[in-house]
Amino acid sequence: MKDVVIVGALRTPIGCFRGALAGHSAVELGSLVVKALIERTGVPAYAVDEVILGQVLTAGAGQNPARQSAIKGGLPNSVSAITINDVCGSGLKALHLATQAIQCGEADIVIAGGQENMSRAPHVLTDSRTGAQLGNSQLVDSLVHDGLWDAFNDYHIGVTAENLAREYGISRQLQDAYALSSQQKARAAIDAGRFKDEIVPVMIQSNGQTLVVDTDEQPRTDASAEGLARLNPSFDSLVL
Repeated sequence: MKDVVIVGALRTPIGCFRGALAGHSAVELGSLVVKALIERTGVPAYAVDEVILGQVLTAGAGQNPARQSAIKGGLPNSVSAITINDVCGSGLKALHLATQAIQCGEADIVIAGGQENMSRAPHVLTDSRTGAQLGNSQLVDSLVHDGLWDAFNDYHIGVTAENLAREYGISRQLQDAYALSSQQKARAAIDAGRFKDEIVPVMIQSNGQTLVVDTDEQPRTDASAEGLARLNPSFDSLVL
Protein backbone atom coordinates (compact mmCIF):
# COMPACT_ATOMS: atom_id res chain seq x y z
CA MET A 1 0.00 0.00 0.00
CA LYS A 2 1.34 3.42 -0.96
CA ASP A 3 2.18 6.09 1.57
CA VAL A 4 0.10 9.26 1.16
CA VAL A 5 1.47 12.75 1.80
CA ILE A 6 0.09 16.28 1.46
CA VAL A 7 2.41 18.35 -0.72
CA GLY A 8 0.44 21.60 -0.66
CA ALA A 9 -2.49 23.12 1.22
CA LEU A 10 -4.13 26.39 0.21
CA ARG A 11 -7.44 28.17 0.68
CA THR A 12 -9.19 31.44 -0.01
CA PRO A 13 -9.95 33.84 2.84
CA ILE A 14 -13.03 32.90 4.85
CA GLY A 15 -15.69 35.49 4.12
CA CYS A 16 -18.67 36.66 6.13
CA PHE A 17 -22.18 35.79 5.00
CA ARG A 18 -23.03 38.35 2.28
CA GLY A 19 -19.57 39.82 2.79
CA ALA A 20 -16.74 40.75 0.44
CA LEU A 21 -16.74 37.36 -1.34
CA ALA A 22 -20.51 37.18 -1.85
CA GLY A 23 -20.18 37.96 -5.55
CA HIS A 24 -17.94 34.96 -6.26
CA SER A 25 -19.45 31.53 -6.80
CA ALA A 26 -18.05 28.46 -5.07
CA VAL A 27 -16.63 27.38 -8.42
CA GLU A 28 -14.85 30.69 -8.90
CA LEU A 29 -13.31 30.45 -5.44
CA GLY A 30 -12.41 26.80 -5.84
CA SER A 31 -10.78 27.34 -9.22
CA LEU A 32 -8.52 30.03 -7.76
CA VAL A 33 -7.19 27.51 -5.26
CA VAL A 34 -6.75 24.79 -7.88
CA LYS A 35 -4.75 27.18 -10.07
CA ALA A 36 -2.63 28.37 -7.14
CA LEU A 37 -1.89 24.80 -6.02
CA ILE A 38 -0.49 23.93 -9.43
CA GLU A 39 1.61 27.08 -9.52
CA ARG A 40 3.01 26.83 -6.00
CA THR A 41 3.70 23.09 -5.84
CA GLY A 42 5.18 22.88 -9.31
CA VAL A 43 3.13 19.77 -10.07
CA PRO A 44 2.34 19.69 -13.81
CA ALA A 45 -1.37 20.14 -14.47
CA TYR A 46 -1.43 17.03 -16.66
CA ALA A 47 -0.03 14.92 -13.79
CA VAL A 48 -3.15 15.37 -11.64
CA ASP A 49 -5.24 12.22 -11.85
CA GLU A 50 -8.42 13.42 -10.17
CA VAL A 51 -10.08 16.32 -8.34
CA ILE A 52 -12.40 15.55 -5.42
CA LEU A 53 -14.20 18.51 -3.84
CA GLY A 54 -16.92 18.67 -1.25
CA GLN A 55 -19.82 21.05 -1.86
CA VAL A 56 -23.20 20.88 -0.13
CA LEU A 57 -25.01 23.85 -1.67
CA THR A 58 -25.12 22.87 -5.34
CA ALA A 59 -28.56 24.25 -6.29
CA GLY A 60 -28.03 26.42 -9.36
CA ALA A 61 -24.28 25.76 -9.38
CA GLY A 62 -24.34 23.77 -12.62
CA GLN A 63 -23.22 20.23 -13.35
CA ASN A 64 -20.48 18.74 -11.18
CA PRO A 65 -19.01 21.92 -9.62
CA ALA A 66 -15.76 20.11 -8.80
CA ARG A 67 -15.09 19.54 -12.49
CA GLN A 68 -15.93 23.15 -13.25
CA SER A 69 -13.34 24.25 -10.70
CA ALA A 70 -10.79 21.82 -12.12
CA ILE A 71 -11.16 23.04 -15.71
CA LYS A 72 -11.45 26.70 -14.73
CA GLY A 73 -8.37 26.24 -12.56
CA GLY A 74 -6.29 25.23 -15.56
CA LEU A 75 -6.40 21.44 -15.47
CA PRO A 76 -6.79 19.58 -18.78
CA ASN A 77 -10.06 17.94 -19.83
CA SER A 78 -8.49 14.53 -19.23
CA VAL A 79 -8.55 15.06 -15.45
CA SER A 80 -11.68 13.58 -13.89
CA ALA A 81 -13.51 15.21 -10.99
CA ILE A 82 -16.23 14.35 -8.51
CA THR A 83 -18.33 16.51 -6.18
CA ILE A 84 -18.98 15.10 -2.69
CA ASN A 85 -21.92 15.92 -0.40
CA ASP A 86 -21.34 14.62 3.13
CA VAL A 87 -22.83 17.77 4.67
CA CYS A 88 -20.41 19.32 7.19
CA GLY A 89 -17.86 16.57 6.58
CA SER A 90 -17.74 17.01 2.80
CA GLY A 91 -14.22 18.43 2.58
CA LEU A 92 -12.86 15.84 5.00
CA LYS A 93 -14.59 13.06 3.07
CA ALA A 94 -12.93 14.36 -0.11
CA LEU A 95 -9.52 13.97 1.56
CA HIS A 96 -10.51 10.51 2.75
CA LEU A 97 -11.49 9.41 -0.76
CA ALA A 98 -8.32 10.91 -2.23
CA THR A 99 -6.23 8.97 0.28
CA GLN A 100 -8.04 5.75 -0.59
CA ALA A 101 -7.56 6.32 -4.32
CA ILE A 102 -3.81 6.72 -3.88
CA GLN A 103 -3.46 3.81 -1.46
CA CYS A 104 -5.38 1.53 -3.80
CA GLY A 105 -3.25 2.49 -6.78
CA GLU A 106 -6.07 4.21 -8.64
CA ALA A 107 -4.29 7.57 -8.60
CA ASP A 108 -0.92 9.12 -7.85
CA ILE A 109 -1.84 12.80 -7.48
CA VAL A 110 -5.24 14.07 -6.34
CA ILE A 111 -6.47 17.56 -5.52
CA ALA A 112 -8.98 17.28 -2.67
CA GLY A 113 -10.83 19.73 -0.46
CA GLY A 114 -14.04 21.70 -0.34
CA GLN A 115 -15.68 24.79 -1.79
CA GLU A 116 -18.78 26.67 -0.72
CA ASN A 117 -20.42 30.08 -0.83
CA MET A 118 -23.49 30.31 1.37
CA SER A 119 -24.16 33.83 0.11
CA ARG A 120 -24.88 32.43 -3.37
CA ALA A 121 -27.38 29.75 -2.34
CA PRO A 122 -30.62 30.55 -4.22
CA HIS A 123 -34.23 30.51 -3.14
CA VAL A 124 -36.19 27.99 -5.20
CA LEU A 125 -39.80 27.38 -6.22
CA THR A 126 -40.29 23.67 -5.68
CA ASP A 127 -43.70 23.59 -7.40
CA SER A 128 -42.75 25.66 -10.45
CA ARG A 129 -42.43 22.60 -12.69
CA THR A 130 -46.07 21.58 -12.25
CA GLY A 131 -47.37 25.09 -11.66
CA ALA A 132 -49.58 26.62 -9.02
CA GLN A 133 -52.92 27.19 -10.72
CA LEU A 134 -54.39 29.14 -7.82
CA GLY A 135 -52.93 30.74 -4.73
CA ASN A 136 -49.38 31.49 -3.72
CA SER A 137 -46.12 29.66 -4.33
CA GLN A 138 -43.57 29.53 -1.53
CA LEU A 139 -39.87 30.16 -2.04
CA VAL A 140 -37.64 27.62 -0.31
CA ASP A 141 -34.27 28.80 0.99
CA SER A 142 -31.83 26.22 -0.39
CA LEU A 143 -29.19 27.34 2.13
CA VAL A 144 -31.39 26.21 5.01
CA HIS A 145 -33.25 23.36 3.28
CA ASP A 146 -30.23 21.68 1.69
CA GLY A 147 -27.52 22.61 4.16
CA LEU A 148 -28.89 23.46 7.58
CA TRP A 149 -32.09 21.46 8.05
CA ASP A 150 -32.24 17.96 9.54
CA ALA A 151 -34.20 15.95 6.98
CA PHE A 152 -35.04 13.23 9.51
CA ASN A 153 -36.10 15.20 12.58
CA ASP A 154 -37.41 18.20 10.62
CA TYR A 155 -35.55 20.85 12.59
CA HIS A 156 -32.53 23.10 12.24
CA ILE A 157 -29.21 21.37 12.81
CA GLY A 158 -28.46 23.98 15.46
CA VAL A 159 -31.07 22.27 17.61
CA THR A 160 -28.83 19.20 17.59
CA ALA A 161 -26.15 21.24 19.34
CA GLU A 162 -28.71 22.30 21.92
CA ASN A 163 -29.67 18.66 22.46
CA LEU A 164 -26.02 17.82 23.10
CA ALA A 165 -25.67 20.78 25.46
CA ARG A 166 -28.52 19.44 27.57
CA GLU A 167 -27.33 15.83 27.44
CA TYR A 168 -23.75 16.61 28.46
CA GLY A 169 -24.38 19.59 30.71
CA ILE A 170 -22.61 22.19 28.56
CA SER A 171 -23.76 25.49 30.04
CA ARG A 172 -24.29 28.79 28.26
CA GLN A 173 -21.29 30.15 30.16
CA LEU A 174 -19.03 27.35 28.91
CA GLN A 175 -20.23 27.86 25.35
CA ASP A 176 -19.58 31.61 25.55
CA ALA A 177 -16.11 31.02 26.98
CA TYR A 178 -15.27 28.59 24.19
CA ALA A 179 -16.58 30.98 21.53
CA LEU A 180 -14.58 33.88 22.94
CA SER A 181 -11.41 31.80 23.11
CA SER A 182 -11.89 30.74 19.49
CA GLN A 183 -12.35 34.35 18.37
CA GLN A 184 -9.27 35.49 20.29
CA LYS A 185 -7.07 32.70 18.93
CA ALA A 186 -8.18 33.37 15.37
CA ARG A 187 -7.52 37.09 15.73
CA ALA A 188 -4.09 36.47 17.28
CA ALA A 189 -3.16 34.11 14.44
CA ILE A 190 -4.27 36.65 11.83
CA ASP A 191 -2.36 39.47 13.52
CA ALA A 192 0.76 37.27 13.65
CA GLY A 193 0.44 36.48 9.93
CA ARG A 194 0.18 32.75 10.52
CA PHE A 195 -2.40 32.25 7.77
CA LYS A 196 -0.71 34.35 5.08
CA ASP A 197 1.13 31.50 3.37
CA GLU A 198 -1.99 29.37 3.01
CA ILE A 199 -4.37 32.05 1.71
CA VAL A 200 -4.94 32.66 -1.99
CA PRO A 201 -5.96 36.34 -2.40
CA VAL A 202 -9.25 37.05 -4.17
CA MET A 203 -9.68 40.11 -6.40
CA ILE A 204 -13.05 41.85 -6.25
CA GLN A 205 -14.48 44.83 -8.09
CA SER A 206 -16.01 47.59 -5.98
CA ASN A 207 -17.07 51.01 -7.26
CA GLY A 208 -14.83 50.69 -10.29
CA GLN A 209 -11.80 49.71 -8.24
CA THR A 210 -10.03 46.37 -7.85
CA LEU A 211 -9.70 45.34 -4.23
CA VAL A 212 -7.70 42.45 -2.81
CA VAL A 213 -9.25 40.24 -0.13
CA ASP A 214 -6.48 38.30 1.59
CA THR A 215 -7.64 38.12 5.22
CA ASP A 216 -10.42 36.20 6.93
CA GLU A 217 -13.41 38.45 7.58
CA GLN A 218 -15.08 36.54 10.38
CA PRO A 219 -13.12 37.06 13.65
CA ARG A 220 -14.53 39.98 15.63
CA THR A 221 -12.04 42.36 17.15
CA ASP A 222 -14.61 43.56 19.69
CA ALA A 223 -15.65 40.14 21.02
CA SER A 224 -15.94 40.04 24.80
CA ALA A 225 -17.47 37.85 27.48
CA GLU A 226 -19.84 40.65 28.40
CA GLY A 227 -20.97 41.12 24.81
CA LEU A 228 -21.60 37.42 24.30
CA ALA A 229 -23.58 37.21 27.53
CA ARG A 230 -25.96 39.89 26.24
CA LEU A 231 -26.84 37.94 23.08
CA ASN A 232 -30.11 36.08 22.95
CA PRO A 233 -29.85 32.32 22.27
CA SER A 234 -30.11 31.41 18.59
CA PHE A 235 -32.52 28.60 19.46
CA ASP A 236 -35.21 28.47 22.13
CA SER A 237 -34.14 25.09 23.46
CA LEU A 238 -31.05 26.37 25.32
CA VAL A 239 -32.07 26.07 28.96
CA LEU A 240 -28.78 25.71 30.82
